[in-house]
Amino acid sequence: MSNPVAAGRQLAQRATILQVGATLATALVCLMSGPSAALGALVGGGSMALGNGIAALRTFSGGVASGEAWLGRLLAGMAMKWIVVVVGLYLAMAIWKLPPLAVLAGAAMAATGNLLAARQWNRGRLRES
Repeated sequence: MSNPVAAGRQLAQRATILQVGATLATALVCLMSGPSAALGALVGGGSMALGNGIAALRTFSGGVASGEAWLGRLLAGMAMKWIVVVVGLYLAMAIWKLPPLAVLAGAAMAATGNLLAARQWNRGRLRES
């Protein structure tokens, strides 16, 4: 794929889908500890996936741009992502009193989904060369 914006969008979509899948799998495992643990995993992983989606929308909206503009969009997207994640984790653990281990497990597994998407992407691009 020669369009880096389209390639970035495709990778972000794949990462978000894998994050949602990892979150659902973690919530299913946490369901054995009870519904509050499953809900905690859903909120933790959901905040990570939502933050990733927001960062992708912010970074890749607007098409091809200069390096400075793209870097600004990337930094703004990452800041927005981490604000969403921190607020989601705070709400889950401090306000809603969901089990912290389940919340953090959901967020960690969602972050792992992001890493898996990047690994699959790199593996496919190396085969094309």
